[in-house]
Amino acid sequence: MLEPRPIRTEADYAKALNEIERLFDAEPNTPECDLLEVLTTLVEAYEQRHYPIEAPDPIEAILYYLESRGLSWQELESAIGSHEEVGKVLNRQQPLTLEMIRLLHQQLGIPAQVLIQPYSLMRNSA
Repeated sequence: MLEPRPIRTEADYAKALNEIERLFDAEPNTPECDLLEVLTTLVEAYEQRHYPIEAPDPIEAILYYLESRGLSWQELESAIGSHEEVGKVLNRQQPLTLEMIRLLHQQLGIPAQVLIQPYSLMRNSA
């Protein structure tokens, strides 16, 4: 059984992942289950430091939320405005306003910290 200790190298990380896999079906309230929980916490901390996942840009997040919930663009009209405005926002022709961000957060549950990130708009070709 692997002794829990800080994960400092890729080799430590690989060993911890192998041990987690071995312990994955541990019975609750056993020393093996406790070790699984400790190793999982250590691996998560290591991954956050060495493999951070960037948040999606606001438009990608909105499109993901629509798709994952089976919603249409029409569902955004109460937060963004008219059908035309929704199209402009999703096609990156118009930026989200603070009020839109508030409403998208309240109505769809999209994290505000994702929605407030800067993102690129399409340039007019005219």
